[in-house]
Amino acid sequence: MDPTELKNRLDALYASYNRVDSATDPIHIVRRFEDPADREVVGFCSAALAFGRVAAVLQSIERLLVLTGPSPARFIREFEPRRQRAAFKGLVHRWTRGEDLVALIVILQQMLERGSIEAFFLDGYDPAAPDLSAALESFSERALAIHQSDAYHDRQCHPGVAYFFPRPSSGSGCKRLNLFLRWMVRKDAVDFGLWTRVPAAKLIIPLDTHVIRVGRCLRLTRYTSPGWKMAADITASLRRLDPGDPVKYDFSLCHIGMADQCGFNREQGDSLCPLTGLCHSRRRGGRRRAPDKPLASSRPSARR
Repeated sequence: MDPTELKNRLDALYASYNRVDSATDPIHIVRRFEDPADREVVGFCSAALAFGRVAAVLQSIERLLVLTGPSPARFIREFEPRRQRAAFKGLVHRWTRGEDLVALIVILQQMLERGSIEAFFLDGYDPAAPDLSAALESFSERALAIHQSDAYHDRQCHPGVAYFFPRPSSGSGCKRLNLFLRWMVRKDAVDFGLWTRVPAAKLIIPLDTHVIRVGRCLRLTRYTSPGWKMAADITASLRRLDPGDPVKYDFSLCHIGMADQCGFNREQGDSLCPLTGLCHSRRRGGRRRAPDKPLASSRPSARR
């Protein structure tokens, strides 16, 4: 594949999606708030709930915002869990329960007491690090060390809230944390660019099912199993096209998948794909490779 042609086509695709009304997405809910503090906390909560069908995700975010009111940051700062947690009892998003969201708010409250979510994140950020893997590791570890007894009636960390704070060391692609970071760090018509001390060059792509499918179809990764290695590998491929802002392509690549235009391993092939001619929508048969094992070629590849 010609890297120049790939870059030109991806840049054109990025430009076509770089509009606030280009696609239905949870980020548009965040945009309703003008106060940067509200955008930060609504962004984190929205990204935390961004799993499952889009319609269900949007509905769950809206239900949460009914409880937080017009100033979510102030709500979190003033939150009294023992008095207010009952209001969250009926709030459910897939396996996440109201008590998990109460625990999340308790954690965010502690972050805001230190200034902001950004300030809490920067406590574990090393500007000399090549990417944000160590910073994410530190962020999640420190977040889950905050006591959640007022949410769960004990001091133990529960799986429900732990789902909001995955770690690269566990192999997770950390999709929702990377999504939040994209919103906060990058600046264009879609992303807010509220954070100023973390460069866009160090972001890692949010790895969801749509990015996985398109990434493999474009041979942006050597890996066949999802996780941190695949996310870093796809980002490395995109970084060769745009070293300063590799994750700018995420929104458009994700929405190609959401629109069911990617034909990877499907009968439709590349007939609906705006990147027709660059993708490899058919996988070849043959021996399966072990999960998370790179292909033999040094070139980013995917099975066809």
